[in-house]
Amino acid sequence: MKNLKFLSLTVIFAAFTMGGNVQAQTMSKEATTMVGGAAMYPSKNIVENAVNSKDHTTLVAAVKAADLVEVLQSEGPFTVFAPVNAAFNELPAGTIENLLKPENKETLQAVLTYHVVAGNFKAADIMAAIKNAKGTATFKTVQGVELKAMMDGKKLKLMDAAGNVATVTIGDVNQSNGVIHVIDTVLLPTK
Repeated sequence: MKNLKFLSLTVIFAAFTMGGNVQAQTMSKEATTMVGGAAMYPSKNIVENAVNSKDHTTLVAAVKAADLVEVLQSEGPFTVFAPVNAAFNELPAGTIENLLKPENKETLQAVLTYHVVAGNFKAADIMAAIKNAKGTATFKTVQGVELKAMMDGKKLKLMDAAGNVATVTIGDVNQSNGVIHVIDTVLLPTK
């Protein structure tokens, strides 16, 4: 621990002496990944971590409106493909506002649970399934409709039932009840 403190002080000293616009960022030893400017802690559940990401405020609001908070705080394990705010902004105008209306709760639940697979599938597990399936693996979502997973070079991609393709931009964000993979597109369960 003494060496870790010395290393941290050395990095901060180097930042100041280099004269650049370097910001020192302290993070608990437990946190392994930064998402949306927030440290993600493997000891916290999916919801406890997601609420801190500034890139997932729309997703968190939708999870709350769909009454899925308790489910995503439960033991799981779950694999969540978490679209960033920019992905929701790419949907046709009015889509989010419409989905958040109380009368559309079931539709919102269907969209959100389409981003969840039961089990803890790390990126390596998904890539192994793709390789074993000779190029495209399918995963049944909690919503009931399958997602297709494939590789595009070194990038892990997902295709929904509507033909939309999402890229995993940050993989393997470990949670106490599963794993999150950050994606750049909202997945839709129907055409």
